[in-house]
Amino acid sequence: MLGDASWTAELADIRDHEVFAARLMEGGGTRGLAITVRQIRDALHADPLGLSRFAFDCATEQRWPPTGWLPIHVNLFAPQATVDWAYVGAQPLSAPFFAETVQDATARPLNQLIPYRMTLSDFVADAPHHAAGAAPPAGFIFHMSRCGSTLVSQMLAQSARHIVLSEAAPFDAGVRMADAGLLRALALAYGRRRSGIEQRLFIKLDTWHAMALPLFEQAFSDVPWVFLFRDPVEVLVSQAREPGPQLLRQFAPPALYGLEDIAAEPDIEYAARALGRICGVAADALPSPRGMAVNYRDLPGAAEQHILPHFGVSLEDNECAAMRAAVRFDAKMPSHVFAADSAAKQAAAPPALRDLADRTLREVIGRLDTIAARRRAALATLL
Repeated sequence: MLGDASWTAELADIRDHEVFAARLMEGGGTRGLAITVRQIRDALHADPLGLSRFAFDCATEQRWPPTGWLPIHVNLFAPQATVDWAYVGAQPLSAPFFAETVQDATARPLNQLIPYRMTLSDFVADAPHHAAGAAPPAGFIFHMSRCGSTLVSQMLAQSARHIVLSEAAPFDAGVRMADAGLLRALALAYGRRRSGIEQRLFIKLDTWHAMALPLFEQAFSDVPWVFLFRDPVEVLVSQAREPGPQLLRQFAPPALYGLEDIAAEPDIEYAARALGRICGVAADALPSPRGMAVNYRDLPGAAEQHILPHFGVSLEDNECAAMRAAVRFDAKMPSHVFAADSAAKQAAAPPALRDLADRTLREVIGRLDTIAARRRAALATLL
């Protein structure tokens, strides 16, 4: 099946298990495969929560699967670290987050029938053989959370020539291992041209990945990046209402951010201190000519006026129009019309939270604002 791209694509579109089993048996018969519907049913194992990624099954493959397959999980806790793949086909990565693409893919009978697993070492070793068929990374998006990064990635995704990856979990492994080779291999795997017209790869990282900015600069020495930030009061109001796991002590321990562990500290205090470290690393890295700071208040205009030129991207008129149209909708829930919330968040902030923002984030946000203003001024002189 892996050698027959059209058959794989046909089967991947089927979501009903009974229809899939019948079609697979029919197609297998014409290809000399003696297989029954009962055998297919017995082999299918629905895994809506994706728990199979934690299984310590042995890796069975040594080479990357054909184009159309994407890495969905890196298991560092198995006796031998492994990479799991899933078939996505030519489907654009248009969902706000890559986890949504993974959930959709793993619900398909094809991916339940054919688990594709290889060792991490084999994954990295085979990467150079696929460089010629991959769109190169054109820009990285780092951010302090709740500050417009999903909006920027969704705007970039409006062009069919762009592959836009949003917070793909496999990059966690590369950051945790501080492995530049693994990061480059992942970028190659996601950059493969699945529809044939892709020209650029943009990667939006998770919030805590900004702690590894020097590693990304080492791994991708010629790729520009941006760091998005926002008024800390508005970010902390959002975190207090709906905490992000990457800013909770139980999921992201203090050592990840180089923080002292204060056991009795409230979650919002911990989140504020972690955000301070994230923004500090970004500010320290921004002397790099490849970096750019962008304030949320300057979006969406800054995406077209500053970020695209910084990434070296020139779009057709229809692509620009699609980007502008996307702004009308909520980036994380595209079925909803966007509603500005800065004023409401400022009004909802209690004095204690404002004091927390001042103590932990105001100074570093001021640094980022100054850096962003200098860049805007420099760009204005060139226009």
